[in-house]
Amino acid sequence: MSELPFDAFSGTASYIANDSLTRDVNAAIALQRPLLVKGEPGTGKTLLARAIAEALGMPLLTWQVKSTTKAQDGLYHYDVVQRLNDSRFGGGDVGSIRHYIKMGVLGRAFRSEERVVLLIDEVDKADLEFPNDLLHELDAMSFHIPELDETVSAVHRPIVIISSNAEKELPDAFLRRCVFHYITFPERELMERIVRVHYPDVTEGLLEAAILRFYEVRRIAGLRKKPSTSELIDWLFVLVSGGVPAEKVAAAVPFLGTLLKQEKDLDTAKQRISWS
Repeated sequence: MSELPFDAFSGTASYIANDSLTRDVNAAIALQRPLLVKGEPGTGKTLLARAIAEALGMPLLTWQVKSTTKAQDGLYHYDVVQRLNDSRFGGGDVGSIRHYIKMGVLGRAFRSEERVVLLIDEVDKADLEFPNDLLHELDAMSFHIPELDETVSAVHRPIVIISSNAEKELPDAFLRRCVFHYITFPERELMERIVRVHYPDVTEGLLEAAILRFYEVRRIAGLRKKPSTSELIDWLFVLVSGGVPAEKVAAAVPFLGTLLKQEKDLDTAKQRISWS
């Protein structure tokens, strides 16, 4: 049960969220602060933003962060090159700078006539200064465009979800402005519910055998990348499509390469478990 006086988000038919996660999502919405979500790859961080947008009936805007991403990229871009080309060859109103100002994802979220869910995906991939460079914009929900001497302010404050794979430590000043949630890897009961969403007709025997084997593989010491929920779902698709019986899965791990994606991990697993 939510400790807040409302229940804005409780998961969707395709996204199973536990009580702890739904409480933190709703706390972030109530506080109007970004929700910073961490967890190992494949635990549903990116899908969470999609689920929130679906549940609340809002558009989703995604800012996919890369190693070269700068905070300015999300605000706006002044296309000087295009303006220069238009001045030389025609084809544009070069007298108006406004025609060459292109809004980034954050700018579009602020200018949207309806409230949106904004996902800043994998924030820790960028330079260490990237989160700090967004502090004012995420606090004030506005930014200034010097070329126009105008301030862009949010028409509706977006619901901001920020995902991180914990590749880098994030600045304290940034963390203070966020609600934080770590998505722990699902226990067996929750995992069964998640799998049933994708494969409602899978037999009980195959589901039980596959999940037992899946967690056995995850427990193997020394794996560089443990299989995630997405790998389990892919593996089950292969098992069901190939008509692999539950008895074979209980005795071995067929299609091991669907679960493990590192050569060393495959070698390690083959030394510890039965496979085929």
